[in-house]
Amino acid sequence: MAVRLADLPDLGVGLGYRSEIEAQIWSHRESIDWLEVIAEHFLGRPPEHLDNADRLRRSFPLIPHGVEMSIGSEGPIDGNYVTGIAELVATLKAPWFSDHLCFTRADGIALGQLTPLARTKETARAVARKAAFVQSEVGVPFLLENITYYIDLGGELTEAQFLTEVMERSDCGLLLDLTNVFTNATNHGLDIFEFLSEIPLERVVQIHLAGGTRCATALLDSHSAAVPDEVFALLADVAGKTPNLRGVLIERDQDYPDDFNELLDDLSSARAIAGCLQR
Repeated sequence: MAVRLADLPDLGVGLGYRSEIEAQIWSHRESIDWLEVIAEHFLGRPPEHLDNADRLRRSFPLIPHGVEMSIGSEGPIDGNYVTGIAELVATLKAPWFSDHLCFTRADGIALGQLTPLARTKETARAVARKAAFVQSEVGVPFLLENITYYIDLGGELTEAQFLTEVMERSDCGLLLDLTNVFTNATNHGLDIFEFLSEIPLERVVQIHLAGGTRCATALLDSHSAAVPDEVFALLADVAGKTPNLRGVLIERDQDYPDDFNELLDDLSSARAIAGCLQR
């Protein structure tokens, strides 16, 4: 890999780009250091989609975040998809890109969700081989994100061991979603700090923060609310333990607030906690 994690630029605190809040993003561009864009919104789309990306790129660093690589599916990775990601990364001049440690397709059928993997050494090694290939083909660091799961498939490895096995064998980076950590710990009775102490924090390049909702039986990772205090507390705990952390991102995918100050407050809180991240 041409770029080491330690050589990546500090982007600061950013926001997930969504068309529903584009006008507010432009109105408050001075408060937003960078944007994360959903890769599939630009792959194989008409030229005007890339025109909009180029317009955004002139004002913000852009990082592509994929949801359909399905790196955990059986069989080889989709070469056409990887080529598309490589072209998008080059077009956006992105210093890194990311996707999820999961599978979203089985036997060619789209599942419409991020599905957890059975935590076995064999699965971890298969995923690591594919992740290393993707990273090599694209040419910039590839980050894998820990997901929320509502059914624990189990396996011979703990989640922390599985994640570590993939990271070390692939030499990829980690997109640490602290909301997902909090959600899984709440729903499955897990020890958050034990998990955080066992994963390779030196591989964390980016952190996701979001707010969810509670139903009768579980905490839902809905990305529909302000970031809760418990998740900001996790950021405060790990920020000083992640020497290669280069960006923190606020995610919001639905129930956008009428008052954009709610998102600006989350950005300000994250920036105050991770004060080392300044462009």
